[in-house]
Amino acid sequence: MLEQIITIGFLTTFFSAAVRMAIPLIYAGLGEIFAEKAGILNIGLEGVMLSGAFFAYAGGMFTGNIAIGLLCGMLGGMFISMIHGILSIKLGKDQSVSGIALNMFALGITSFLYKLISTGKTDKQVPTLTTIKIPVLSEIPIIGEGLFHQDILTYIVYILVILVVIFYKKTSLGLSFSSIGESPYAADTAGISVYKYQYISMALNGILGGLGGSYLILVQLGAFTENITSGRGYIALAAVILGRYSPVGMALAALVFGGASGLQIRLQAMGVPLPAQALNMIPYIITLLALLIFVGKNKKPESLAKPYIRGSR
Repeated sequence: MLEQIITIGFLTTFFSAAVRMAIPLIYAGLGEIFAEKAGILNIGLEGVMLSGAFFAYAGGMFTGNIAIGLLCGMLGGMFISMIHGILSIKLGKDQSVSGIALNMFALGITSFLYKLISTGKTDKQVPTLTTIKIPVLSEIPIIGEGLFHQDILTYIVYILVILVVIFYKKTSLGLSFSSIGESPYAADTAGISVYKYQYISMALNGILGGLGGSYLILVQLGAFTENITSGRGYIALAAVILGRYSPVGMALAALVFGGASGLQIRLQAMGVPLPAQALNMIPYIITLLALLIFVGKNKKPESLAKPYIRGSR
């Protein structure tokens, strides 16, 4: 068995699977970074991704157009995220309770709507994105196939990670967003529109989380099933924490979690004599171990999950 694993072919296939599994986590993680940098914790990221996945499927199924499916997925994710934004920003409700409630709401509403549109048929497929091979780079041993023989959404996320780093490190607007998460009172005193920026952050949270859910449909599967995200929103949250709220760190953490999922798939394909349930646990076990190891070492924004009420202290 070990001889089968330590081969160029296995490592290449494993890394490719790890990248594919990591991409939806990176999209959702970037969205969560925007929210948390502005002081809002969105535990409802699972619901955002699930909503994005369903509406991407519905849009793609009814129109047969991938672009429309993608747009529907982004809008579906933003719908759930903005509900959380209203509850957290305007009404000042407990953000953890709101997020958990939205996860349950998204699971219920997507399951109900899926049954309505499927009319008893579960084999309706939607178009999926094709891969684009980048010459020379895709020939790099082990990593080339995984990084440079992918779909357009994967290439876009590479660029997005870089742009988000530049946004927060090099622009005054990015520093304004970050200052809200550290001290909304000081930001308000400095003339920064706290509520406006928080709503913008939640819109971006929904759009990017919706893209993460859409990726599952429009790249990986081409079909929708109930609870298709299967905890990926929570894993994306863990990636943000382990990445210390840095886009690059989050992406690397997502790649680790994606590698865990990829390993599970490869071991099953190789017929490893373990129960399927045990193999399915691998990504979540690694997530828990990582959180235990790095607990207390993250640098969360000082005002994260604390509702800001103007004029109060």
